[in-house]
Amino acid sequence: MRNIILDTNFLMIPLQFKVDIFSEIERICNFNYSLLVIEASVKELENIASTGKSKDRKAAVAALKLLKSKGIGIIKSEEKYADDAILKSADETTIVATQDMALKRKLAQKRTSIIILRQKKYLQLIERKPL
Repeated sequence: MRNIILDTNFLMIPLQFKVDIFSEIERICNFNYSLLVIEASVKELENIASTGKSKDRKAAVAALKLLKSKGIGIIKSEEKYADDAILKSADETTIVATQDMALKRKLAQKRTSIIILRQKKYLQLIERKPL
């Protein structure tokens, strides 16, 4: 069983790009997995839902509804920022689903696999094997 941590920006993809991230994850992950989100990401979504731009607000509200309807587990963290909490939680067996370029670089240094959106149409799993 592998953990897949969904980043804040990744959870907003369904409304922004009309991509069903859950069926796409199922398509590319031919192994048992558990979907998780960092507590700070939930707080970020709640903040965007209340104070963000109109388009972002709608995407954040939809993302929060998806979290509840899909029963996605929440990882408690002492970190204030979602990216810091993700980096602290991620290891070589974890997969992080993100669009954040800086976070992707840091995860590459840790040899953490990632899931990204390609051509605004489909997801791709980039596996990084431990050294």
